[in-house]
Amino acid sequence: MLYPGTHQRIVSDLSRRRFAQRCGLSLFGWNLWAQLQVVRASESRGVIDGLPPVRSCIFVFYYGGPSHLDTYDMKPDTPAEVRGEFDSIATTVPGLRICEHLPHMSQVMHKVALVRSMHHTNRLHDSASTETFTGRQGPKGDREEFSPIPQHFPCHGAVLHALRSHLDCDVHHAVLPWVFHNVIDVPCQGGGFLGHQFDPLRIAGNPENSTFDATMLARPEALSLDRIGDRRQLLATLDDRPQATNSEFYARAYDLLSSESLKRALRIDDESESTRQRYGVYQNGVTGNDPAAALAYGRNLRGQSLLQARRLVEAGIPFVNVNDFRQQGQNWDSHADNFGQHKKYLLPQADQSLSALIDDLDERGLLESTLVVALGEFGRTPKINGNGGRDHWPDCYTIMLAGGGINGGSIYGASDAHGAYPERDPVTPADLAATIYWRFGLDHTSEMHDATGRPYRLSDGRPITPIFA
Repeated sequence: MLYPGTHQRIVSDLSRRRFAQRCGLSLFGWNLWAQLQVVRASESRGVIDGLPPVRSCIFVFYYGGPSHLDTYDMKPDTPAEVRGEFDSIATTVPGLRICEHLPHMSQVMHKVALVRSMHHTNRLHDSASTETFTGRQGPKGDREEFSPIPQHFPCHGAVLHALRSHLDCDVHHAVLPWVFHNVIDVPCQGGGFLGHQFDPLRIAGNPENSTFDATMLARPEALSLDRIGDRRQLLATLDDRPQATNSEFYARAYDLLSSESLKRALRIDDESESTRQRYGVYQNGVTGNDPAAALAYGRNLRGQSLLQARRLVEAGIPFVNVNDFRQQGQNWDSHADNFGQHKKYLLPQADQSLSALIDDLDERGLLESTLVVALGEFGRTPKINGNGGRDHWPDCYTIMLAGGGINGGSIYGASDAHGAYPERDPVTPADLAATIYWRFGLDHTSEMHDATGRPYRLSDGRPITPIFA
């Protein structure tokens, strides 16, 4: 158990004044302190239930909520108002059929596990997203705001960072792409009550050229690393107050600013043109592999974000969130024209990019050590509405997992005849959180404490062990 006041403390007990002092010690204008505070915590190690712990996780979040009924849990024998317009196709798993607009994913389903009984009670985007990223409903329940909800519970990446701060890596948790146009941030991807020091490294995505950059680490051209080093030496000489200076924080800040591995990982242009094409291009709302089309229309940010995530875990970053938000004008919140949106914009890009990520990780020998999770914050209503759309439906939906010791081709849980409610083996976001921590070799029943000392288990759920080999 992790209690305040011990060397294993997760929760910061800094006074408001001292917190302000430390945050004021930003590195020459970059407020990096919150990213770099180190706390120590115990960790379970070694093989768990016959499976070695994973080294990394890529958490792909399809904001808006994909329709499970039109993707991975189709109901061909139901009335048209439930069944919808799409047909199914066979996959590499005998007897498993998925949407006809997922031809690439149909060829990798032997590497994928489906959980068809995920459910929770949040019917609004922000609160559903909060539970998706943290494994818990927010303290204020099911609600939505026009500004980000203040985060209370820490997200998966923050918990892992806090428990594994002693590991030798430049960045523990990253999120991309962070820059979106005319929309609010996806809520609750930070440290919550653990503190801002466990917020992720935010990596901006440029939709114009599908490139990425950690803008918080940018420095003026006139400020060389040598000059930064001079300032570091001067600061150490002038500021000798014990509580005001923490050499470990500063050392890690300088290391991150000069991290060659991070810089290399962000140079996505180093990838071959064939690899970048493999993850997909944006061509009038559809994808293709024509190089001329790529030059004419540009690569899609959805696909390139997954390629960038692969580069980050390859560089040693343990947890990467990939946000499939309102990129290029479309998201998964299909209240109207559900079938046109899925067919033209959503499924082709998701199909090509996710299948490319799974195959690419496998070919590079990274799939067994990398857990891939792909999901939305909820599913869509079984009954099609008057606008040809489907509305929010958290009562039952499907998520995908790949790699990380997954027993490929597995299906866990089942929905009822109309895809409305779990019929067998219901699963919650808390169970998914427990699964993630378990696969990293952590005891999900361990406790963490908020600023008042109130204890919380890492997760109140149970790992979904049957889908692992």
